[in-house]
Amino acid sequence: MTQEQYLKNLSVPQGKVDVILDTDAYNEIDDQFAIGYMLKSSDKLCVKGICAAPFLNTRSETAAEGMHKSYDEIINLLKLTKREDLLSVVFKGSESFSKDETTPIESQAADFMADLANKYSPEKPLYIVAIGAITNVASAILKNPAMKENCVVVWLGGHATWEEYGATEFNMKQDIAAARVVLGCGIPVVQLPCKGVVDRFATSKYELQHWLKGKNQLCDYLYKNTVEEADSYAKGKPWTRVIWDVTAVAWLLNDNNRFMYAKLIPSPVPEYDGTYSYDENRHFINYVCDINRDALFEDLFRVLGE
Repeated sequence: MTQEQYLKNLSVPQGKVDVILDTDAYNEIDDQFAIGYMLKSSDKLCVKGICAAPFLNTRSETAAEGMHKSYDEIINLLKLTKREDLLSVVFKGSESFSKDETTPIESQAADFMADLANKYSPEKPLYIVAIGAITNVASAILKNPAMKENCVVVWLGGHATWEEYGATEFNMKQDIAAARVVLGCGIPVVQLPCKGVVDRFATSKYELQHWLKGKNQLCDYLYKNTVEEADSYAKGKPWTRVIWDVTAVAWLLNDNNRFMYAKLIPSPVPEYDGTYSYDENRHFINYVCDINRDALFEDLFRVLGE
């Protein structure tokens, strides 16, 4: 790929594009918003597949359990949005995180991404939107290095570069080895940092109630899920809830910077101690540095409510 084409692939795509979503859908309540937004933005996004990513927290006792629960939640969302036509392109991902930076973890998801990438080119890339641990994507790249030419990765992962421990964000810290593969291999990457940038994308019970409740089955599900989760730790108190996963999908819809701004920076190096290190000679990534919170929520609520 020429440098000119590489830089073009780091910019917001024009026209309709093919997309894979890699998601730990059961991890929190925000993946569901992202899935709904993607599915209902079919004028711009052609969904080629949805892959379940592993996660490990209080909602799962193992990474494998997290992946399987995420797979089931993806199926649930497709039924809620009446997109059963996509059930055949939902794939189970890795049951563990990467063991090192050279060995792919076998999964349906990694094989699907690696194989599908061969149908694309630098001039017509496949976009992989990742909103969980980057294990499946890294494994696919290790299986098929041609992905570095034929794909673009949009990842919600890591914190802002100015954070002292920027690599301790949930998606990134779960699989530092995979993050190092993706950010180090030279594939075009758009990074959406969580703390310090995308954490601005938060909403409240009353905003969700006004814009979503009663609109359709999906909106009622999203409203109920979010309110129940927030009430589990803040019932009777003021609260806002970050639903940052939406922003990764929104980057593909970011014509004329209407939702966010980004800048080119040398790809940061996630270190195993939770910090970033930097090398000015590394290849560029596109780094989202500001979110137009109100403009994106306006579009999200409109699309979900249709």
